[in-house]
Amino acid sequence: MCPTIAVVGASSDRSKYGNRCVRAYMRRGWQVFPVNPRASTVEGLPTYPSVTDVPVAKLDRVSIYLPPRLALPLLGDIASKPAGEVWFNPGADAPEVIKQARDLGMNAVTGCSIVAVGESPFGV
Repeated sequence: MCPTIAVVGASSDRSKYGNRCVRAYMRRGWQVFPVNPRASTVEGLPTYPSVTDVPVAKLDRVSIYLPPRLALPLLGDIASKPAGEVWFNPGADAPEVIKQARDLGMNAVTGCSIVAVGESPFGV
């Protein structure tokens, strides 16, 4: 069974990191669940309006590509979906976001989740 990731802030714009993340994880064989309430597909995959709508009981990873003002209100939903790690990418990793994520019991990781899977964000 391949590992799973939800990409919160996935984008159909191929120049955005939320799209590059989807492509990087697909390239590495992960089962990718794009989360974007305003898109119907990203890179040919169906999108989900919220991480709570992703149709698996537990995710291996969640990767967040949202500014802090958009990420903060979603943390409760993200915490309610069990995940091994929740990655806060550059721009989403404000101290108040990380503190709240950890207070909610998340295994919050700051860094580039694209690099973490062995890809360059500029090469996808």
